[in-house]
Formats: sequence, structure tokens, C-alpha cells
Amino acid sequence: MNRSKAMFIIAAVLLGCACMALIDGVLRPGYLVKSLVKLVLFLGLPLLCARFDTEIDLRRLFRISRKGVAAALGAGIAVYAVVLLAYFLARSVFDFSALTENLTAQTGVKRENFLFVALYISFVNSLLEEFFFRGFAFLTLKPKAGRGFAYGFSALTFALYHLAMMQGWFSVWVALLALVGLTLGGVIFNRFDERFDSIYLSWLIHMFANFATNTIGFLLFAA
Repeated sequence: MNRSKAMFIIAAVLLGCACMALIDGVLRPGYLVKSLVKLVLFLGLPLLCARFDTEIDLRRLFRISRKGVAAALGAGIAVYAVVLLAYFLARSVFDFSALTENLTAQTGVKRENFLFVALYISFVNSLLEEFFFRGFAFLTLKPKAGRGFAYGFSALTFALYHLAMMQGWFSVWVALLALVGLTLGGVIFNRFDERFDSIYLSWLIHMFANFATNTIGFLLFAA
């Protein structure tokens, strides 16, 4: 284990998540400003680490391979179905009616611009997060901090980041359920990327997860 170099990556990931938590939970700018800040942080921090650690090769994370595409596609479709099923089962127990109001109040996302935001989230934002949480916080961290730690750190920071972004949207029980689901999802994403050494596979699954949440968003805005 290379402790000092591992701590450099860990600190960068935590800093990026903390800054975004501040932006999402306190400053709450419009969605465009928030997206630009996130782009700078989630790209800039890994590039900064690579600048000081020549062992970090971020370019290899973008190598395209056909291996595992069918498995990732199947997993993505399954995730889409599970998320939608969970929503339809839970809506009789939990009240999701305030979700769109919170989204509009905090980020300016509303029915009129939701299609554009949904497309950005599904294709661009998902790739940015996979680069940061899987490529940087997992694949790059793993040889320096150990496999077990990298698995847990990447999955948990991924889950907590999303939970901080959605603070106040749900009840405590829904938030805890989301935390478990997001952590498990992070572990699955890590497994695909570890096995096939490519962030494109977890990106494919992530896209389908976002397709599901965006479908729910369309249903809620249409209600």
C-alpha cells in the first residue's frame, strides 16, 4: 500500500464531495452553474493529482473494449426495471408529491426544461461521475490503498454524495433506503469496471439507472 499517494486521492475525492455538498445543500445555485462547478471539480481534482503523481494514468480509464457490453446492457435493463418497480410499489406508502417542488426550488429544474436536464444527466453527468467515483476513486485508488478499501470508499462516497444532493426531498426512511441502494449500486459498478478494466460499462448501467429516475421525474411533473 502506498499510503501517502492513497491519501492524496482520498483527500481529493472528499474535497470534491464536500464542495458539491456545500453547493447543493447551502448555496443552491441554478442547475447550469452547479453543473459547471461539478465539471471543474470532478475533472480538475483527478487531473491535479495526476500532475503530482506520475503513476496515475487517467487516459487508460477511457480505453474502449467490447468485453462485457452485453452483461452491462442486461444489468442496465434490470436496474431500470427494479427502480421503476420500487417507485410504483413505494408511492402507495411514501408521498413523492413534493419532490418536483423541491427540485424546482433548489435547482430551477422544472417541467419546461426537464427534458434537456434529463438528457444531460443521462449521458454527460453519468460519465463525469463514473470517471470520478469509479475511474479515480476506485480503479486509480485500488493499487494504492487496497481492493477492499477502494471498493468501500468509492461506493460509500458515491452514495453519500447523491444523498447530500437530495437532502430534504424524502423522509428519513426513504433516505436510508436510497443510501443502501446507492451503495449497492456503487459496488456493482465497481465490480464491472474491475473485471473489464473500463469505466464505460458502469457508465452504461448508470445511464439506465438515470433513465429510470428521469422516467419517474417525467411522471411526477406530468401529474
